[in-house]
Amino acid sequence: PLKEFMCQTWGATPQEMYENGMAISAMDRERIVIKVPVTKEGAAAATLLGNAGVRICLTACYDHKQALIAGSMGVEYIAPYLGRMTDNGKDGLEECKTMDKIVKGLGSDTRILVASIRDAQTLAELAVEGLDTYTFSPAVARMLFDEPLTEKAAGEFEEAAARGGMVE
Repeated sequence: PLKEFMCQTWGATPQEMYENGMAISAMDRERIVIKVPVTKEGAAAATLLGNAGVRICLTACYDHKQALIAGSMGVEYIAPYLGRMTDNGKDGLEECKTMDKIVKGLGSDTRILVASIRDAQTLAELAVEGLDTYTFSPAVARMLFDEPLTEKAAGEFEEAAARGGMVE
């Protein structure tokens, strides 16, 4: 069963973002998480939405200091765009690690939802650091299985099974 589904709100003002977020989340407030940009207007809309019982993910996060906003507000998620930060000259992995330290230092339950992950190695590095919530493409998911030694061993298992013998 579907546990949660994230949808982006929009609008030029906090009120417009609030109204759109309320409309989107109306069908299932327990499972729908509304993504709101980490802007002044977005934070104001997120406050209104949160007060109405809507689950919130502050999104389009590009700097660790923005985790202070999310953690202080107590939103459920903040979504840093790791790959895009790196594209713009920042160390995206370090930014995400620092965000995690910030929310934990605040005693907040806000989770770091790392987005814009470009490869499986980065995913593994995030996991080593205790960051366990991500969104990534099917191409990155396929990379998790890309290991020549595993492919070789699997082939050897098949050959041994076909011979009815043992793997050396």
